Amino acid sequence: MGHIAVGISGGVDSAVAASLLIEEGYDVEGIFMKNWEEDSEYCTVERDYKDALQVCDVLNIPLRSVNFAKEYWEKVFQYFLEEYKNGRTPNPDIMCNSEIKFKEFLKYAIDLGADKIATGHYVRSKVSQKSVQLLKGVDEGKDQSYFLHTLTQKQLSKSIFPLGQLNKSQVREHAKKKGFNNFNKKDSVGICFIGERNFKTFLKSYLPSKPGNIVTEDGKKIGKHDGLMFHTIGQRKGLKIGGGNGDNSNAWYVIEKDINHNELIVGQGHDHPLLYKKNIQVSKIHWINNEKVELGELSAKIRYRASDHKCSITELKDGQALIEFEVPQFAIANGQSVVFYNDEICLGGATINSSF
Repeated sequence: MGHIAVGISGGVDSAVAASLLIEEGYDVEGIFMKNWEEDSEYCTVERDYKDALQVCDVLNIPLRSVNFAKEYWEKVFQYFLEEYKNGRTPNPDIMCNSEIKFKEFLKYAIDLGADKIATGHYVRSKVSQKSVQLLKGVDEGKDQSYFLHTLTQKQLSKSIFPLGQLNKSQVREHAKKKGFNNFNKKDSVGICFIGERNFKTFLKSYLPSKPGNIVTEDGKKIGKHDGLMFHTIGQRKGLKIGGGNGDNSNAWYVIEKDINHNELIVGQGHDHPLLYKKNIQVSKIHWINNEKVELGELSAKIRYRASDHKCSITELKDGQALIEFEVPQFAIANGQSVVFYNDEICLGGATINSSF
């Protein structure tokens, strides 16, 4: 059947992925990746490694440990910091998948003699006549194709996604039946490999904060911010704007970040017109099948939890493009990714530079 190296994280998803592959007859070994060097309450490496060991003991498979902390710092975290320093909102999970899980880990596994790697992502892949397609996971609430839109044909052809046909409840039930200690372990929601922590405090330890004014769209000063990097477009909580600053009682939202003047521009109400835009300019456009897609029924999403919406694409030179949605999109943030779909097929994506 083949030798598969499974990235065992200590979580329930990768554990069940390994178990399912063994049931299918594959020769499986586990590999635990350490990608962040820190001894703190937020860094769960030790606990995760114990959970990974227990899973591999139950499955009677070997577990290797590999340290990609240097690669993670250079290829993911420095990009993460640079984006925030420039007032953008990056998505480190996408870069982590591209540079660490499906590049460094893949190379490491192949060099060890594995035929392919496997992960616990909720996606599917399908070999067509010309290419390998990346498909959404069956569980719409867990589909992770958004985070894998940068994958190449080579990476996809060497990867297996055993959980693509399952939903989370089925995965947890399988883990419970197998006797995995992590069967009810909560999902990780923090920064990829860094963990769940106070984001503002964490970012302050790496970048100097630059306080400034919070202003309305017509320039009225109504508050202070600790630094533009702590805020994103569409944010409502944590602005600390007192009552009596507006014409009504609607909540305040971030509608723009003025980098030149270090001002956070806000407006009232979820339906504020400046929060909705139809057009975005993007760069680093990437098509999973290596060539320009036949643009028929095309849709896209501008963030992981967003819905797909119909759009058209006008490609420009040097990997840039203009995207026009049929309906305005809420809170488009520079630095995030827009990901393209044709029904259940993930076609690729690009990085958002501006919206209008």
